[in-house]
Amino acid sequence: MRIMAFDYGTKRVGIAVTDPLQLIATALDTVHAKDVLAYVKAYLAREAVSTFVVGQPRQLDGSESESAQHVRGFIRTLRRTFPAIPVETADERFTSKMASASIAQSGLAKKKRQDKALIDSVSAVLILQSYLERRDFQG
Repeated sequence: MRIMAFDYGTKRVGIAVTDPLQLIATALDTVHAKDVLAYVKAYLAREAVSTFVVGQPRQLDGSESESAQHVRGFIRTLRRTFPAIPVETADERFTSKMASASIAQSGLAKKKRQDKALIDSVSAVLILQSYLERRDFQG
């Protein structure tokens, strides 16, 4: 079963998944926030997902950021829509900066590096990787 992670934004949602063995996180897609539930339903019709991981936005000092309320609403909606799949959260404080930096180092053309959808899906991968590392460390 796979784990699916979300970098939730009010406009776009970056989505990443693991392989079935839950070892490797890869970017899946970036979808419009209003389409995310339909996208997840369609994905679940094809693939088994054991856990959802949602990036939890925080300020540098650890307090909630202004987008945190939107993320909480998204988590509630996920739990209501897919009650059989547990929802975990992961700190996403630096994921957008790290995503931008890793994309910059990838050698892509400048126009592609500034693609916000790409940044969102790479951010979701980083959220998922940090979740996997934390889980493996604790287990």
